[in-house]
Amino acid sequence: MAHVITFRSSMFNIAAETPNPINPIAGQSVLIWLREPLRKSGYQTTSPEAEDWGWYIDVTDGHASYLVGASGDAADAAALVEWTIQVVKHRSFIEKVTGAKRMAADDSLSAVIERTLRAEPEIGAVEVEKGA
Repeated sequence: MAHVITFRSSMFNIAAETPNPINPIAGQSVLIWLREPLRKSGYQTTSPEAEDWGWYIDVTDGHASYLVGASGDAADAAALVEWTIQVVKHRSFIEKVTGAKRMAADDSLSAVIERTLRAEPEIGAVEVEKGA
């Protein structure tokens, strides 16, 4: 079960992002911006890395680890961009088979990301789908 958060914003500088060497999909700037609020909330993050669907960071808090991905349409860097953030909790094969340690609807990392987005005046239309 993943949480998918979408929002709209023009505050991220897509033109300044490192080009994604796999597909021309933006997301690095969102993750760079998100790393500081996550750090302040007690999470450790890796640097953003490219993937064929966008960019991702690994996030840990000592109890769980996650993949947090971000992607947005980079066609017009000056426009209001629709962004997607995916939050996926890492689980072992045995945990998946037995259904243990599933990502809960009230997952703390997902909640921190949602609060951070909603608190930013230049970000709007925040929607969260839990269990995607």
